Amino acid sequence: MAKDCSFDVVSEFDRQELVNAVEQTKKDIMSRFDLKDSNSSVELEADKTITITTNDDMKLRNIIDILQGKMVKRNLSIKILDPKPVENALGGNVRQVFELKKGLTQDLAKKIVGAIKDTKLKVQASIQGEQVRVSGKSRDDLQDVIKFLREKEDVFNIPLQFTNYR
Repeated sequence: MAKDCSFDVVSEFDRQELVNAVEQTKKDIMSRFDLKDSNSSVELEADKTITITTNDDMKLRNIIDILQGKMVKRNLSIKILDPKPVENALGGNVRQVFELKKGLTQDLAKKIVGAIKDTKLKVQASIQGEQVRVSGKSRDDLQDVIKFLREKEDVFNIPLQFTNYR
């Protein structure tokens, strides 16, 4: 009897790399001439949100570009950032909050399972909390599912990782 192989589809990020990216962004703000005296701040709050506060929209866009660049250099997907509308803060400043996406929602997990079933490959997909477990007899089929999900990552609008491949 053949042994089943499996892997998990998850959406996570390396917390320490995110902390490092935020800290490097803060250092860049202090050293850049156009942002030096702008009372700008970037705060990571409880691994749930990143809040950027600065004087005006142009500086806000510059800081977002710096943050995204630092994230890309540290192999973090910028898809984990869920931007909220820009709001006015005290003293004529502007603030933007980015919620951090971590884990698969039930709706997204159902979409992923549906997409896997539509491939007609001989695999089973099941939702297990904030992840999807895919199992099947053939490792080739599992690798085809991984390839398929990597191609469809833009449709799901969230970075996907594949763990526990056995």
